[in-house]
Amino acid sequence: MNFKYLMRVLGGASFQKMGKAINTVHEKSGKSKFTTFFDMLGCSLRYGAGYNDYIIFEFYKMNGKQRKTYMTRMKNNRLITTMNDPQYTRIFDEKNLFDKKFAEFMGREIIDLADIGYPEFETFVKGKEYFFAKPYIGESGKGIEKIRVADFESTEKLYEYIKQPEKNFGVIEEVIVQHPDAARIYPNSLNCLRIVTLVVNGEAHILYAVFKMGNNGHFVDNLESGGLACHFDLDKGEIVGRGHTSALVCYDEHPATGIKFVGYKLPFKDEIKALVKKAALVIPSFRYVGWDVCLTPNGPCIVEGNDFPAYDFPQLPDDDKPRIGLIPKIEALGVKVKK
Repeated sequence: MNFKYLMRVLGGASFQKMGKAINTVHEKSGKSKFTTFFDMLGCSLRYGAGYNDYIIFEFYKMNGKQRKTYMTRMKNNRLITTMNDPQYTRIFDEKNLFDKKFAEFMGREIIDLADIGYPEFETFVKGKEYFFAKPYIGESGKGIEKIRVADFESTEKLYEYIKQPEKNFGVIEEVIVQHPDAARIYPNSLNCLRIVTLVVNGEAHILYAVFKMGNNGHFVDNLESGGLACHFDLDKGEIVGRGHTSALVCYDEHPATGIKFVGYKLPFKDEIKALVKKAALVIPSFRYVGWDVCLTPNGPCIVEGNDFPAYDFPQLPDDDKPRIGLIPKIEALGVKVKK
């Protein structure tokens, strides 16, 4: 599999992207482009690490022993294949199916537009200032709209708007009121914890948690939309690392609010752990899931589940932390990560 990937990289657009990656490494490390090129190829063959893995985890700063501990895209794909029954993937890919299956964990009103007509919609929007409209299938916040009810001259006009085929909306849901401590660090978005669970022998384990925040005026916390992610210690209930962006820029404090990251505390740490561990057991044959969890004044609730658990978040480098990846933690649970 590594060889096939290598052949894809060496052809067309992927090779161009690899060239840009090599330039980035050269600028950051001063290492020659020639040396970096062959080191990248070697990491692909030995560790299943693509050029993006090589950059974001700073493989150019590591030795072989350290690199071996890192989960890479290829290894993560194999773990997903091993742990998750593909017949249940649809539940995680389609919001209406997920919202119904995990209704007890959602903590807000969510309606499948296919299940209602205008009367039910009118009841839903009554008294609401805003609500979200989302497509059934989407990622990174794409296709989601935060709709202000007062922007429409009537409820009928609003209903016509969300039912437009080109909008492709599938579900509508009420806006979550965040806990003040979660909102304060960046008030324009719903800021979530990404928590990954792994079920082994019927017991749910938490592999990692990161806290994701929006930025640049966006109402979503995705890194692809300019957001930031920080390492989060669920036992302490606090942020323990710098803010990382997808552009590989790091911050010690949130650029919009000036709030320092390390040491920033969030409530409900025990309730959060109990929530995701319970949710992880709902589908026994789907054992490796990434959960987006938000905090309300009344406790945590699940925003969504991800059937492709992000392996990059917990391995983003902070200079004051050891260069040890996610694999030792997984294998300590008795799960072998295939090379």
